[in-house]
Amino acid sequence: MVVDWKGIYNRVSVSTVALFTLAMAAASGLGALPFFFMELDPEWAGICNGMAAGVMLAASFDLIQEGQEHGAGTWVVIGILAGAIFILLCKKFLEQYGEVSMLDIKGAGATKAVLVIGIMTLHSFGEGSGVGVSFAGPKGFTQGLSVTMAIAVHNIPEGLAVSMVLASRGVSPQNAMLWSVITSLPQPIVAVPSFICADAFNKVLPFCTGFAAGCMIWMVVAEVLPDAFKEASPSPVASAATLSVAFMEALSVLLQNFSHGYSSEDASGFFVSVLFGLGPLLGGLAVVSFALAFRLKHALLMGAASGVTFVLGAWRPLQLLVSSKMGFYPLMLLLTLGAAFVHFSSSSILKILCNKRTSNNLPAVAGSATSPLTLQSFIACGAVAFHALAEGLALGVAAPKAYGLGRHMVLPVSLHGLPRGAAVASCVFGATDSWHGSLAAAVLIGFVGPISAIGSILAGIDYSGLDYVMVMACGGLLPCFARIVERAVSLDMRKSICGVVIGVGFAALCLTSTKLVCLHTPYCNSAPEAVR
Repeated sequence: MVVDWKGIYNRVSVSTVALFTLAMAAASGLGALPFFFMELDPEWAGICNGMAAGVMLAASFDLIQEGQEHGAGTWVVIGILAGAIFILLCKKFLEQYGEVSMLDIKGAGATKAVLVIGIMTLHSFGEGSGVGVSFAGPKGFTQGLSVTMAIAVHNIPEGLAVSMVLASRGVSPQNAMLWSVITSLPQPIVAVPSFICADAFNKVLPFCTGFAAGCMIWMVVAEVLPDAFKEASPSPVASAATLSVAFMEALSVLLQNFSHGYSSEDASGFFVSVLFGLGPLLGGLAVVSFALAFRLKHALLMGAASGVTFVLGAWRPLQLLVSSKMGFYPLMLLLTLGAAFVHFSSSSILKILCNKRTSNNLPAVAGSATSPLTLQSFIACGAVAFHALAEGLALGVAAPKAYGLGRHMVLPVSLHGLPRGAAVASCVFGATDSWHGSLAAAVLIGFVGPISAIGSILAGIDYSGLDYVMVMACGGLLPCFARIVERAVSLDMRKSICGVVIGVGFAALCLTSTKLVCLHTPYCNSAPEAVR
């Protein structure tokens, strides 16, 4: 029996639109992640305001262009003028209202923060309606998924812009992340009715996009840039704003190229690639939850991270050896090359950032509040990222061939990513005792695989040579985590050994479960050379 997958892809339900647009809105919160690791001094606060101004200007250009594509340019012009008048009246109203406060901000700073958040929220209405209309279009799901993914990626720098405005005024990273997500919540709220009433929303879309663009342009010129010039000199502010505009426009061009010539296979591949980032996040959440609930010690966490990575490093090489896809000596050579590459790279980084004297087998960090163990943990996470990049390339070969929009791949792909997120979260938590940093590390590692997989799909690579890259990446895990486990043993031998055993068991369970699920679903049929 021949299954009409094209027809299945094009059928879209209201719940599907709501689910995908909720995930799209949540992507805005990722823009606040850098502020969990850094504090802004006045000079950097001014530069960040300049970057925010650039992002807002670029978003305005995109909205104007989108409005012109959906209808007469006259309504876009009317919308721009109406938006500028509206935001001016709002500012005057807030000034007459008296002293405005928001979170930890009071006075004029709070007024500007309220206006920025309000404007970014307004412009989300236009994006939400655009997504709903795209799902209702002739190409149905494939077109809607493409537009949703494009706006989700676009939401990250916009969330960064909101977070920069708030962080420069002393707002905590948690609140900045929350408000970044709130500014994008109109997207799923508007997407559903616009999907149901696509024709009606198509008619008002030009005015809405012009209105949001007018609000942002007025705010940038009247408020954001003047604030930036007060805190930093004009040259770095102008450079930051210009680079931000260039980055956003380059991102828009790239995402438009994604949309042209897409097919059901492309949509399936992109969807499965994005899911590849879900596993590390869930693994990080599991580690943080257990560490906080049971107050796990640093030695145990670092041991667990080492146990997980040792299994990750041995898994694929053993598969290749047992299946006779690669000989013993070539395998050992590639593992050695990967270990040597990562060892010399990490040593070079440590020499640049650290003094020559040593403490507990790790150099003392010069001119920095970062501890030696924290620095070594970050380098180890970099080795895990290299491993995720190699696996992402392999997934990019398999994902476009997945049946049924990759629904059979959701479970195995998520299971396969759990150990990677658990490894980096355990490593960072054990070194820094920061659950925020652990989750952020898991999220960042989760991004590497999908980006690599999507790049593999766009480049159209085949599986030739990827096993060699994978084995080298496995070898790169060994030297970094050998030093981590050495440090753990020096803290508490018994707990570190217990952690290694837990990590080995957890990783082996996840990867074995992936293999079992793979053998009993059409997953392996997607790309046998990548998963068998």
